[in-house]
Amino acid sequence: MSRLIALVALSFLLATASLSAQEHHEESDTSESTIPKPVQIVTHHTITIDGKLIKYTATTGTLLLKDENNKPIALFGFTAYTKDDADVNTRPITFAYNGGPGSSSIWLQMGALGPKRVVINDPEATPPPPYKMEDNPYSILDVSDLVMMDAVGTGLSRPVGKAKGSDFWGVDQDIKSFSRFIFQYIQDNDRWNSPKFLFGESYGTTRSAGIADYLYERMGIEVNGVIFLSTVWNFETLSFAPGNDLPYVLYLPTYAAVAWYHNALPSKPADLVSFLATVRKFASGEYEEALFKGASLDSTKYNDVLTKLHEYTGLSESYWRKANLRVSEPQFTDQLLRKEGETVGRLDARYTGPTEDLLSEFSNYDPQSTTISPVFITDFLSYFHNDLKYPTDQVYHIDAYNTKGFKWDWNQRGRHGFGFRNPNVAPDLADVMQKDPYLNILMLNGYFDLATPFFATEYTVDHLGANIPDLLKRVHFKYFMSGHMVYVNSKVLPQFKADVAEFIDSMIGQKAIGSEASSGSGSQGSGSNEK
Repeated sequence: MSRLIALVALSFLLATASLSAQEHHEESDTSESTIPKPVQIVTHHTITIDGKLIKYTATTGTLLLKDENNKPIALFGFTAYTKDDADVNTRPITFAYNGGPGSSSIWLQMGALGPKRVVINDPEATPPPPYKMEDNPYSILDVSDLVMMDAVGTGLSRPVGKAKGSDFWGVDQDIKSFSRFIFQYIQDNDRWNSPKFLFGESYGTTRSAGIADYLYERMGIEVNGVIFLSTVWNFETLSFAPGNDLPYVLYLPTYAAVAWYHNALPSKPADLVSFLATVRKFASGEYEEALFKGASLDSTKYNDVLTKLHEYTGLSESYWRKANLRVSEPQFTDQLLRKEGETVGRLDARYTGPTEDLLSEFSNYDPQSTTISPVFITDFLSYFHNDLKYPTDQVYHIDAYNTKGFKWDWNQRGRHGFGFRNPNVAPDLADVMQKDPYLNILMLNGYFDLATPFFATEYTVDHLGANIPDLLKRVHFKYFMSGHMVYVNSKVLPQFKADVAEFIDSMIGQKAIGSEASSGSGSQGSGSNEK
């Protein structure tokens, strides 16, 4: 009887093991079979830049991104522009992206870097369709190949296999996935020895600081340079939170620049650059000291500061008094031109729009964004499907904000583990700049940018750390009479391109910082290279 029971038990175990193996095999087959194949469409084009004809290949579609265990985790969308017949061992390659977080890369691609450019009536409203699109004579394709990358949830990028959106939607997750894409693209296209550059805008600058360190530390990839447009590394500099006076100090010079542009100052100086030098000195001196003292500030000093705040911003002394010397960015955008019934733009304060509520402190729209978005989106999708030939049955997501479950994880758990909702990637950039004496960075700033103010960028750079050799020689500031998306101002675009091209050229074959061939500050942007 016991022998019969043993045989039955053995048979049951064998059957269970066989069923389990079969189920595992079927599950594996199913998961592999449901992984969509990457699609890449190749087209060939020409463009004339600076009088020279350039033949190039556009490759648009997806790359099957894999994790460290070689498991597929995403179809990662991109558009690559590569010069025909170029030596990949010497031809630079630039990886570029916008920010958000949750934005695709159409803005940089169609506004500045790519071979086609939208035509808008900056800073006025553009008439409705048909819109215009033209060859971009200020594309960087004459100096570098270009790979425009779309974050997961945007463009054609989406999770596959067992991966989910939350694996990519966060400070650290985002840095890792972009780094893995860059590594895989380099490997797939044999770009190991190409000079490499990163180009990020807005939150893309947060991403770039992390990527530069991640590639260097974890993947053994050294980039030749990093280009930051409208920078934010330390989110505490932008957070108007109770008890945090830092943003009020750092935003003040931009308030002054915007008031200067709109002729809202009680006495407008002739020269913006020298005026801003005065405001910077006041902001980091008397104004910062006044905020630091709080209630202990004596009345004489209080009134002196109040008078200068009015003089430098155009906002009335009574408004500054009611604000307790602290005016946030949303309050400023609604208050500056309230008498005219207008709100100034956050991304680009040269733009204005009607104030929907004349009693409001916070605008519920951005005049620049609502003005230019239809043009960019329409022109890009037309270009994407007609010129680049990508199938029209595939949906390109302009952003991730309507993607199911999209929620950004602001908790940075990376190298230094900085806080909740105020991540700081400056230490990551400082780390790679300490270890790589060749790494230079280019900082591109718009004077009228209320999203990432230039003084906050300067402050963050000044606090990168004292242990970086020749730090100030390796950071190159450029300023433009424009806003967050500097390039929408066609008047400054030629200088914008010239500064980027010069930086790329100067970072190839350079000697270590401190040698005779070390890079200086280079040509000045439209505005000034001075702080």
